[in-house]
Amino acid sequence: MTATMTPDETRQATPPRRRGDRVFAGLSRGAGLVILAALAGVFVFLTIEGIPGLSQPASTYAPSADFLSYVGPLVFGTILAALLALVLAVPFAFGIALFISHYAPRRLATPVAYVVDLLAAVPSVVFGLWGARTLAPYLVSLHTWLAEHASWIPFFKGPASVTGRTIFTAGIVLAIMILPIITAISREIFAQTPRLNEEAALALGATRWEMIRLTVFPYARSGMVSAVMLGLGRALGETMAVAMVLSASPVVTLNLISNTNPATVASNIASSFSEATPAKLHVLIATGLVLFAFTFAVNFAARWVVGRSERRMAR
Repeated sequence: MTATMTPDETRQATPPRRRGDRVFAGLSRGAGLVILAALAGVFVFLTIEGIPGLSQPASTYAPSADFLSYVGPLVFGTILAALLALVLAVPFAFGIALFISHYAPRRLATPVAYVVDLLAAVPSVVFGLWGARTLAPYLVSLHTWLAEHASWIPFFKGPASVTGRTIFTAGIVLAIMILPIITAISREIFAQTPRLNEEAALALGATRWEMIRLTVFPYARSGMVSAVMLGLGRALGETMAVAMVLSASPVVTLNLISNTNPATVASNIASSFSEATPAKLHVLIATGLVLFAFTFAVNFAARWVVGRSERRMAR
């Protein structure tokens, strides 16, 4: 027969927590609460200062008639630039992460990983200057070629921009900015794949790519989604680089290479803030509230996807 321990005996059998463990647990809990308090404070500020912007006269939203007409093109431009950055960055990020974790020899993988990580430390202003002064003129010929040979695709309808400061250029700059984030997280997730699973796949005759496809990717799926969502969050909120590269206007267009480009919420706030009247300032803060809510919804959806994937793998 199995003896049943009383609650007193259970408490006595459980070793007491050390002071260091209690201090660390308290600090961790406090850090989490501070983050939640900061987010709540930002939301309260945006709500209090942004609500008056929803009821401003139509002249404040010029050339739009109301707030929805004003913020709609900005949200469209934000989503378009972020998705373009993801399309360009995600394949390269996963490829670099796999090269570092499974293909490159250690003496080469270590410095490559350091270089990729250092990209995350470059200020966004530097990326903006590089994109506006160097990359944009360099891409003019590519814009012209796309307009001449791929104009049947709505994204490259043209006419091509003569300056190169387009949403396409801004998307490339954003892709380079989010590349180290996605690469670093994916690299760590790929490296944590159980070694026995990889060796079992190779022992059964799988090639290295088949081993990665059958063992690494299923194990790292939730981490890959988290990495992409973190990169998306960075792309949605980027301000200075986009404002410096993009020659924007409040329009809705899928044309990526013309002189008429949609603006993003963040870049519009940065470019309009210094000359804004008090009424216009409330409108800009209201657009920031929209961006905050949209980013929160994206992150919430990402966490739901990651949690669902983890529950499915646990079964």
